[in-house]
Amino acid sequence: MNIDKPIKTAEFSPKIKTYVIIVVAALITISVFGIPLLLVWFLGLGQSIGRRYHENLECELTLRHLRFKKGVFFKPEKTIPLENIQDLTFIENPLLDLLELKILKVETAGNSSSTGSDMKLIGILEADNFKNEVLSQRDLLTSGQSNSSIENAEFSDDAVELLREIRDLLKAQSNA
Repeated sequence: MNIDKPIKTAEFSPKIKTYVIIVVAALITISVFGIPLLLVWFLGLGQSIGRRYHENLECELTLRHLRFKKGVFFKPEKTIPLENIQDLTFIENPLLDLLELKILKVETAGNSSSTGSDMKLIGILEADNFKNEVLSQRDLLTSGQSNSSIENAEFSDDAVELLREIRDLLKAQSNA
């Protein structure tokens, strides 16, 4: 088994499209010069960008990493080792509550950013379950407990057979 194979892939709510449209419209409205652009934003451009943003969202949990990819024009991809994750917290606000969305903020060790987060995941469906799975996998990885799928990924059948032969030879020598 490949250790980079996803254990869980997050699904994102289509309501993210509405969230993107509203947040950008609020930012455009702040600028007096941007107000004429609101009509263009609401009638086509905002819907197109919101749809593309939702289509490009990806997040998957593997045995050792959390991978996230997002964007419309630029698509940054982040891979965070699970052992570096310090905490996962939820951010809520009135707009997110209205749209029934949550932001899952990933806080990592060694993060020098003043924002205090390496990654923000907006609109994951069943966010509570996803958070619990990430934390469980992190705890499993950092506790030193062996996971049979990790063992299977790291050791081939030939290596296991060779180790058994060495064990049998050592037992035979100690009995002699």
